[in-house]
Amino acid sequence: MKRLFMIFTNLLLVTASSGFTACSPDDDPVPSGTVTPAPEPQPDPEPVPPTGNRLQLTIGSSSFTATFADNATARAFKALLPMSVSMDELNGNEKYYYLSGRLPSSPFNPGTIRTGDLMLYGSDCIVLFYETFRTSYSYTQIGRLDSTSGLSAAVGAGRVAVRFELVE
Repeated sequence: MKRLFMIFTNLLLVTASSGFTACSPDDDPVPSGTVTPAPEPQPDPEPVPPTGNRLQLTIGSSSFTATFADNATARAFKALLPMSVSMDELNGNEKYYYLSGRLPSSPFNPGTIRTGDLMLYGSDCIVLFYETFRTSYSYTQIGRLDSTSGLSAAVGAGRVAVRFELVE
């Protein structure tokens, strides 16, 4: 029993003494061979939406300026710019392009589409109208060309390359 008491006392002393050690400023706080964990990755900051309210469309050698609508669709479209696309023909009055993603939409039926309207059909189809006509379809306004002079000739028949970019 005396022997067991001595072993227990020695164990207690060894355990207690290891708890009273301290590091001096000269001690390496990280034991060699220990890897320091990398800092936690921080999320990317939210992108700042472009603030310009003007758009330039370039079709061949012709350029047109447009004014954006004041809505979430126009703001989301701005964030995609600059963008060059190949727009397809439909009905002899519009050019369209399907985006790879969706934009917010608030469709309404305008009754009459006007030459120079830039609209969103559904949530992923950009439409540039180059003729005025009555419609029963619903769209979300993205913007409107400031001047449509020469638009019909610039878009021509069939597919056309169009570049959209912000004007500061």
